[in-house]
Amino acid sequence: MKKNTAILLIHCPDQKGLIASVTEFLHNNNGNIIDLEQHVDHELLQFFMRVEWELDGFAIPNEKIDDFFGTLIGRKFNMEWQLHFTLKKPRMAIFVSKMSHCLYDILQRYMSGEWDVEIPVIISNHNSLKYIADRFGINFQLFELNKANKAAQEAAEIELLQSLDVDFIVLARYMQILSDDFVSHFPNRIINIHHSFLPAFKGARPYHSAFNRGVKVIGATSHYVTADLDEGPIIAQDVCRVSHKDAIPDLIRKGKNLEKVVLSEAIWTQLQRKVLPYRNKTIVFD
Repeated sequence: MKKNTAILLIHCPDQKGLIASVTEFLHNNNGNIIDLEQHVDHELLQFFMRVEWELDGFAIPNEKIDDFFGTLIGRKFNMEWQLHFTLKKPRMAIFVSKMSHCLYDILQRYMSGEWDVEIPVIISNHNSLKYIADRFGINFQLFELNKANKAAQEAAEIELLQSLDVDFIVLARYMQILSDDFVSHFPNRIINIHHSFLPAFKGARPYHSAFNRGVKVIGATSHYVTADLDEGPIIAQDVCRVSHKDAIPDLIRKGKNLEKVVLSEAIWTQLQRKVLPYRNKTIVFD
């Protein structure tokens, strides 16, 4: 049975009494803490914290917790915080183009119940993967893009995503650059995946370029999307070794597998509310 809990993600300037004040607030209101993790960045002098507690018997109604916490604790310590309720199932939109490996992996985890998430829509700039959405019974929306219609099409996408109350977006090998305006509507709510050859091996054939250079390690990186292309806060990364024995198809196969695993790890930590962005970095709690 799913736990009825709340999660606070907090960061603020480091100072005395932070942990004591937060835990005392929860204790005084009959909250039973089931998970707590904190970190201090001694160079930035910033405090980071994730705390989860049971809501059964908690003295403050759900709709008033944010106001009470802000009044009694948050503003006193100059905190920035997010409040999440675990019984609220996150709503995730998926953007795809023509490559299917990440999409299939996401939908398998979704259909098997591994992830407690809703997928109200799959959006694409091509019709190539509509059959997959149809197979899984998920709404598929086509937005064909070119230079002349990109602004209008993105505006329509934003309107659709907002109407569906989407919490975050996953770019599952979506081969379009999102405009700054689009990204600004979903700050730290768009997750991308790419091969870790960037910026050394850019372009449409990175594995071919890497093969020609005789790389010994390939990898994948999942990050939040920002206005700076492929330079957003990193959520998850992984690598595997390759050698002279590996031909280009081997690199592509191993690279695709890494992309699936790393993207799924990033989505999982997002669903668990364990990622706290700060500037151009993330704190990823265990």
